[in-house]
Amino acid sequence: MQLSTRSLAGIALLVYPSYGAVLLSENFDNIATITGSGWVMTNNSAPAGTTNWFQGDPSVFNSEAGAANAYIAANLNNAAAGGDISNWLLTPNVTVNNGFVLSFYTRTDTGSPFPDRLQVRLSLNGASTNVGGTATSVGDFTTVLLDINPLLASGVYPETWALQTYTFSGLSGATSARIAFRYFVSDTNNNGNYIGIDTFSLEDAIPEPSSMLLAGLALAGLAVCNQRRRQ
Repeated sequence: MQLSTRSLAGIALLVYPSYGAVLLSENFDNIATITGSGWVMTNNSAPAGTTNWFQGDPSVFNSEAGAANAYIAANLNNAAAGGDISNWLLTPNVTVNNGFVLSFYTRTDTGSPFPDRLQVRLSLNGASTNVGGTATSVGDFTTVLLDINPLLASGVYPETWALQTYTFSGLSGATSARIAFRYFVSDTNNNGNYIGIDTFSLEDAIPEPSSMLLAGLALAGLAVCNQRRRQ
């Protein structure tokens, strides 16, 4: 039996069920509900301020997607005046592997004269939420995946929503982990303003090897079929 071009095209699609599979996503539509799904907030700023992570404020800027306030935000009041901000937002416990892609959007206020900084860190210690107990400690989150504006330079942190991505590599295999956002700003007399995070996702962007093989066979069949039709 010969397969038609349409049949082979269907096979090529069906063998990619895991391509781009979203393993974890959060749009921060209502941050009051995210701790119920495994997110953790820990503010180690010193001295402690009057705010933690909070729902986005449309009077500063609108969300990247969705309702105007559908993002999570933090500001300089995470620490007292002149203090050091170390405010953590941990994802639920997830399994990460090489090739997985982490993505999110972030920004600060337009024309902000006070520099902001955001780290993305990784703990490979399962469901651990250990970030230590001081403004400088990192606990189990010893691996830095991204560091946005580490020198706290003015005008460096994005002032419009900017996509940030990281592709996992160097792991020994599938590993139980947590990913952390750390709003990390020293001396709030001179640094720190307001940041937002939106449209977070973790995706398995690599098909299974067997799927790749089957897809290759299907595409090869398509090429043969098309060549015969041209003859």
